[in-house]
Amino acid sequence: MKTNLYTETFTCPSCIKKIEGNLKKQEGIEAAKVLFNSSKVKVEHDEGKITSDEIKGIVEKLGYPVLSVKSS
Repeated sequence: MKTNLYTETFTCPSCIKKIEGNLKKQEGIEAAKVLFNSSKVKVEHDEGKITSDEIKGIVEKLGYPVLSVKSS
């Protein structure tokens, strides 16, 4: 499954490494990519192992409010 999370504007490039690093450690996440300029987090994951809501929770715990989530 592919999930896009739209966040508030990122303030520094280190945000990218923090989010990608934490997401890639999670079981069920196959790929995670942060698009700095568009404030989007693209995640490919196994919905049976980790849900979109759980991914949203991880990003928010890191201090980045998620404004919307779209899955396909």
